[in-house]
Amino acid sequence: MVKNYKYSSKYNSFEIETGKMAKQAGGSVTIKAGDSMVLVTVVGTDTPREGVDFFPLSCEFQEKMYAVGRIPGGYVKREGKPSDESTLKARMMDRPLRPLFPEGYKNDVQIIATVLSADENHDVGILSMVGSSVALGISSIPFNGPTGSVSVGYVDGEYIINPTQAQREISDLDLTVAGTKDAIMMVEAGANELTEDEMLEAILFGHEEIKRICDFIQTIIDEIGKEKQVFEFKDVDKELKNEIESEFYDKIKSALQGIDKQTRQEELDAVKEEIIETYVTEDFEDVELRNKEVIAIFDKLEKEIVRKLISVDKIRPDGRQMHEIRPLSAEVALVPKVHGSGLFTRGQTQVLNIATLGSPSDVQYIDGLTDEEVKKRYIHHYNFPPFSVGEVGRMRGPGRREIGHGRLAERALEPVIPSQEEFPYVIRLVSEVLESNGSSSMASVCGSTLSLMDAGVPIKAPVAGIAMGLIKENDDIAILTDIQGLEDHLGDMDFKVAGTKEGITALQMDIKIDGINREILTTALADAKSARLRILDVITTTIAEPRKELSPNAPRIYTIQIKPEKVREVIGSGGKTINKIIDETGVKIDITDEGLVTVSSQNGEGGKRAIEMIESIVEEPEVGDIYLGKVIKIMNFGCFVSFGHNKEGLIHISKLDKKRVQKVEDVVKEGDELMVKILEIDDKGRINLSRVFE
Repeated sequence: MVKNYKYSSKYNSFEIETGKMAKQAGGSVTIKAGDSMVLVTVVGTDTPREGVDFFPLSCEFQEKMYAVGRIPGGYVKREGKPSDESTLKARMMDRPLRPLFPEGYKNDVQIIATVLSADENHDVGILSMVGSSVALGISSIPFNGPTGSVSVGYVDGEYIINPTQAQREISDLDLTVAGTKDAIMMVEAGANELTEDEMLEAILFGHEEIKRICDFIQTIIDEIGKEKQVFEFKDVDKELKNEIESEFYDKIKSALQGIDKQTRQEELDAVKEEIIETYVTEDFEDVELRNKEVIAIFDKLEKEIVRKLISVDKIRPDGRQMHEIRPLSAEVALVPKVHGSGLFTRGQTQVLNIATLGSPSDVQYIDGLTDEEVKKRYIHHYNFPPFSVGEVGRMRGPGRREIGHGRLAERALEPVIPSQEEFPYVIRLVSEVLESNGSSSMASVCGSTLSLMDAGVPIKAPVAGIAMGLIKENDDIAILTDIQGLEDHLGDMDFKVAGTKEGITALQMDIKIDGINREILTTALADAKSARLRILDVITTTIAEPRKELSPNAPRIYTIQIKPEKVREVIGSGGKTINKIIDETGVKIDITDEGLVTVSSQNGEGGKRAIEMIESIVEEPEVGDIYLGKVIKIMNFGCFVSFGHNKEGLIHISKLDKKRVQKVEDVVKEGDELMVKILEIDDKGRINLSRVFE
């Protein structure tokens, strides 16, 4: 049966329809706002996947070009590999949902959001997040939702829920918040140096709308929701766990308290092996099953010990205080041929960032759900090779993690990147993670600041980032500064904050428990600011400001503004004129329809020469100007002379010499070069010249 539900509040409205499309899916809804429409389906298996130690949840976001009335580019003319934007939206769907499935649930679950129609004012990503919560809620899949999601803008001191495209363009904030009625589960933000208080209020403002959305979704679930699967969490054998804990607790605890990550892991592996040798023998009917059970107990004990040490005893695995940052170091100008380089190290996390400057023709074109291709002149890429964690692994293209971390670092630096008018270069940053033990994305932000300043990019302010963590055991709470890998893996929160001395530029938060409250958010933001300022001191001690001169390896870019009607003259018939300039000077030239000419050259002389040639083409002669010209035609009454670029004028016979001239050929002949002066330009643009005498 087809059902329709309408949500409307002071800030937001959308429609949900069920029972019409994709009826064989476990849960299916279409969600519509304005002209944006998304089909969200969820399907789960009846039995758990064997042999996995993780929850196999798959969230997919499918961009369809027909949604904006376009045909995909390229030869194939069909959608292929998901774009980076699709990947990021799929991650946004996943992050608030994953913690709300029951502990130990191992059934495969797949959520697919298919964009059927898209307009610029209604974010299909937000609709997909809300739709996935509804589809899960009405399905038989166990889920401790519902969740709601909104975007928040900040324009002229006012917070806006789900801002329009025009509002987004002038907003100082691009924030996405997701959560349940009781708590915030996920935050993702880019901001124009907002204060901690402004960011906190934006998050809480968004959560108020989320509460209303959750109430609305619950009414749908109560009316048409299917009976949930019966799921019983099979915990480890308590008797065996108590026995292993009694004998090996102190050894596990001791192994966990090592400063060096690899040494700590080696000692933990040794204890695990000893436990397996003690409790897994050939006497058991199913040795493999017994081995898995013992390993599961070890993992559970490891988690419990780490969490108790931090939350109750206030002891971190590497011995640091709760607010202590690992040792920091920063270097620049390490790599000789590149345009800028920076190496940032925090404990056992190390990132090398390389900055490359290109011409406007190097801009990235993005073919997405917009009416036109998007041009991107600032690009950030993040690479995480297996050697960074001491492992052997397949080398492949960027995955969701790499794309997500790269975009987070990109958002952190975007507010300080100079405009194209200030700095006409395309900027590409590449973060190579060389070592990783927690928060390599925030180390990428710091390394990027170093390489940008080393390259001479006039950024508005240095940016640094830090990752905060949380361990919550009953009433015992510990908020951690600069979390390492173990604290992230076994903790309850990964809260990344980046910004300048003035304010926050990017923020990302993921929660593994049932959300957090205002008090925890306030403390985490304050601690993050304190840490960020300390890191900025290290960065600015290494390089205080952007270099005044670009690297000699970087191209030189010159710009000139010409009248739009002169563009055709610079290009010439079939590109003849512009290609001649390029051939003679070895430069790259980009021209906009508005008349902005950009010349890129590997050497300054070629660029300057090209600009001079363009100036001569577009130059408009004025009375009194003097040029070197060439006689191109002899007439009885004078001669025609070419000068400048494709300019012609007449020297009357009376102006050819100081004395009277009887015959033009007595004074000049075709091909002669002579200095000429403009005497007059009539209403029709005809130019009268006079010969200039020494």
